Amino acid sequence: MPIKFIKTHLIIIFLPIIIALWAFLTEHQHMVVGPFKLDRLSWLLASFVMALGFIIQKFSMRYLLGDHHYRQYFPLFTLITTFASMAWLSQDLRLMTLFWGLTLLSLTLLINVNRHWKVPRESAKISAMTFIVGWLALVLAVIVIYSVTGQWTVPNQITNPTLDLVVDLLLVIAVIIPAAQFPFQKWLIESVVAPTPVSAIMHAGIVNAGGVILTRFSPIFDHAIALSLLLIIASISVLLGSGISLVQVDYKRQLVGSTMSQMGFMLVQCALGVYSAAIIHLILHGIFKATLFLQSGSIVKRFNIPSQKSAKDTYGWLMIGRALAIIVAVLFWLASEQHAYELISALILAWSLMVSWNQLVAFSKGKLGRSIGIVLIALIAMMYIITHHYFNSVLQTITVHRAHAPLIAVVISISILVCGSLLSIWVAHRRYSTAFAILYLWLVNLGEARPQAIESHPEYLKKYL
Repeated sequence: MPIKFIKTHLIIIFLPIIIALWAFLTEHQHMVVGPFKLDRLSWLLASFVMALGFIIQKFSMRYLLGDHHYRQYFPLFTLITTFASMAWLSQDLRLMTLFWGLTLLSLTLLINVNRHWKVPRESAKISAMTFIVGWLALVLAVIVIYSVTGQWTVPNQITNPTLDLVVDLLLVIAVIIPAAQFPFQKWLIESVVAPTPVSAIMHAGIVNAGGVILTRFSPIFDHAIALSLLLIIASISVLLGSGISLVQVDYKRQLVGSTMSQMGFMLVQCALGVYSAAIIHLILHGIFKATLFLQSGSIVKRFNIPSQKSAKDTYGWLMIGRALAIIVAVLFWLASEQHAYELISALILAWSLMVSWNQLVAFSKGKLGRSIGIVLIALIAMMYIITHHYFNSVLQTITVHRAHAPLIAVVISISILVCGSLLSIWVAHRRYSTAFAILYLWLVNLGEARPQAIESHPEYLKKYL
């Protein structure tokens, strides 16, 4: 395929991005045009998805050059971003469900592009089966809503408590599957065999759809049982995803574990009714994770294992990082409104600071390296605060119904996260114990693909040798 055709294709798909960005920046009124709901949230999501799709396709123009299936990637990339954008612009639930299903179908076809190799076929197979379950759950939820209200739009409430619970439970299934939450994480783990740009668009624009779906359905996603179930599943997934990312040696599987954890936190935000924070989270996570995947081909060793001589000094810096993380988390909690969401955010903030400190400061060499690490942490924190403040001010215009999970579910969620933190500290100091070995191997096994989806070498290439 001549490169000029790809360039023309990129020019064409760039035009809708300009339109969506212009509408996002200039249109502050909510409008309904036929079956489409045009507000700032819709335009923000559409421009975000399409812009990431454009960047990934621009990257793929050279990255995938020489691939036997080169010409098949670009239309599938475009279909994914187009269908996803149309889904989030749709007010009619039939259109939203249809376009979301087409998005998942296009993603499955993209994973299976190299169908001559057994491993992608197996990955596409488990992805397809898992996606069908999640999509059918959404379809059933929409059908139940229509049977109650007689309309194909999200109602303000469902008066029948039983049907309200049924819809909310179906929505929980519909969002935890694409988000790769426990126990549905296998499809995302096995998808790492797909080319890196495929992983980038998957992690940046597909797995985070749960936050968008729950935001759209927020007026009726209010049943205590469904909120509690989502909160507990997401909290467990935060811990398991973090554990998988720490024990895996494959870089792309480390990113899968990280995504599982981050999507868990995004769903925790939804369960606690903080939808604007969930939208900000999914956008920033999408940009961040796409960047990590696109640079994965040139990844370098990030951790410096300290020598015996410097181990004592490194341990001191580790203790400083932990103390600093605890202090920052406590200050954050005291300065907030001290709701459940702020407490969970304080815990996540402490984790993030400890990990960043270990990578950028504790294991850096010399005073200069540690000084640079501290400056980088400060700059990243400042950029995050500025970006978060901007998006938060923009999303204040979005009207959503804020339901809150029951107190007992919140207590269980916080207990899970706190116990996970204490367990990780305990295990870190018993690295040569039986308990550490058992936990380590269990997490490794949890993050592994099925045996039939693994090959040491692509067997189909033998015929070319």
